[in-house]
Parts: sequence; C-alpha cells; structure tokens
Amino acid sequence: EAPLARAAAQGEVATVAKGGFEGFSTIFCNLFAVWLALAAVAAVKRPSTFLWVESSYFTGLLGLLMFSVGITTTIDDFKACLSRPGAVAINFLSCYGIMPVLAYAIARAMGAEGAILAGMVLVGSINGGQASNLCTLIAGGDVALSVLMTTSTTLACIFMTPLICKLVLGAVVPVDAWGIVVSTIQVVLAPIFFGVGLNTVAPRFCRAVSPFTPIIGVISTVLLVGASVANCAGPIANAGLPLQIACVVLHLLGAILGFGATRLCGYDERTCRTVAIETAMKSSAFGFLLASLHFGSFNVRVPAAVSVVWMAIVGSMLAVYWQGKPPRD
Repeated sequence: EAPLARAAAQGEVATVAKGGFEGFSTIFCNLFAVWLALAAVAAVKRPSTFLWVESSYFTGLLGLLMFSVGITTTIDDFKACLSRPGAVAINFLSCYGIMPVLAYAIARAMGAEGAILAGMVLVGSINGGQASNLCTLIAGGDVALSVLMTTSTTLACIFMTPLICKLVLGAVVPVDAWGIVVSTIQVVLAPIFFGVGLNTVAPRFCRAVSPFTPIIGVISTVLLVGASVANCAGPIANAGLPLQIACVVLHLLGAILGFGATRLCGYDERTCRTVAIETAMKSSAFGFLLASLHFGSFNVRVPAAVSVVWMAIVGSMLAVYWQGKPPRD
C-alpha cells in the first residue's frame, strides 16, 4: 500500500504543479498587450535593449512562433478548413480590399499628404502578419484556418501589394517574388507542418507541452516587435499623435469590419474572430522594409514603423479579450 500511496501522492503533486503552471501561462498570456507595450517603450527610449536581436535571428524567431502554433494543430483541422473556402476569400478581400481603402480614407481624414499618405496606403496593402496565428490561438479562433489565411495573403502580396500601390499612388513597388515564396516556406509552412507532424506521431507529448507553447509564442513575438521598433526608434519617437491615432484606428476598425463581413456571410463566431484578427494584424515590418527599399522619401516608412507597435497591441488585446469569452455558436 505504501508504494501505491506514494505514487498517488506524486500524481497529486504533478497535477497541482501542472495546474499551477497552466494558471501562470494564462496570466502571462493575458498580459500579452502589456509585454508588447513595455517592449515598445523600452525599444524607443533605449534601442540597445533589443538591438542585440539581429535581423538574422528573425527567421528563427518567426519559425519558433509558428512551431508553437503548429504543435497545437492537427491534420484534421486543416481538412476541416477546406470545407470553408469562402472564409479564406473573405479574409483575402478584407486584407487587399477593405484595409487599403480604410488606410487611404484615414490618412486623408487626418490631412496626410505625400510620403505619410503613401506610407499609410502601403501598410494597408501588405499581407497578414505571422503573429496573427498566435493571437488566434489565444483568442480561441480557428488556428488552422488562420494559417491558411496568412499563407494565402503572404503569397498574394507578390502581385497584390505592387498592384494596389500602382493604382492608388501611381508608384511601382518592386517586390522580390521568389524571396517571399522562400520566406513563406521557411517561417510559415515548414515550422507549422513540423508541429502538425509532431502532434500526429506524438500526441501525448504535444498535449503535455501545450501549456508551454503560448508562452514561447508570446516571448518570440515580444522579441520580434522590440527588435523591429528598436531599428526604427527615431521615426516612431518623432511621429505625431495624429499618426499614432490613425494607426490604432486602422487596425481596430479593420478588425471590426473583418468580423462584421464574416458574420454577414453567416459564419460562426470562431471563424469571425479568426478573420477579424487576420484583417487587423498586418505584416508592418515587411511594409517598413518595402518603404525603405523602394520609396525615395524617408517619411514613407514612418507609418509602417508606428504600425509595427499598434498592430501587435491591437491584435493581442483582441486575443486576450476573446480568450475569456467562449464562442456562443
């Protein structure tokens, strides 16, 4: 009986420890927006805090972020997504229809012209960001669907981003098409499917480590945002309040319109949450890179630099808000 009693006691301790860690994980992830805000302030005030995160680390951190999402996903989740191609189409239209128009309208409303107007339109016309998959996981959305949406808009930006910039701004923005394809494979598809494969062959192990995965994703995202902000701390610090407000409104209103459009088409709340987060969270760091490479005016990159911060904060706040509200349907 003594060995049985000891085994039972050890089992109880393990259960308590696991429950305690899951509680810590929940609290830590609920403070996602706070960690991002603190990282952004630190990166602006003291860029050296995050400048050690070199650009060569970005692929690894993004891959780790996507792996932390993929390990919670199964092949059946992706099969289920194939029955809802309409949801992917709605997100595509939201990303490359609603957001560019919204960005242009907000920029005009704030009286922006020239370089700042061009920068806002560029932010509105880029693909969805990888951090949206983590926020979808935290929000109780459809992670597999989120990955498909991110992949579709990322590959489509090869032609959609230059096309929108040409139509709206009259500017031709060259994009490294093959580079985008390779990056998508490296930072989205490969780590996601490695995680899915591990979940398929070792589901018990994946369930055991699942409490750790959101923490890994949050830390990776905080490092990525901090490093991106640190590399453009000057433009962010010098950006006026109207531009800060414009970026907040762009990402928040994009989420609301994305949610509403999906709801109007009759989809369940879980799918609506997924599209809302995907629409709100743009790959602003990629927009900053395009502005740096292909626009003559330095100020074109300022909206993207500001958007890096507010995109992540808006997305994480939505994720935490929805985490405490189970879908009603």
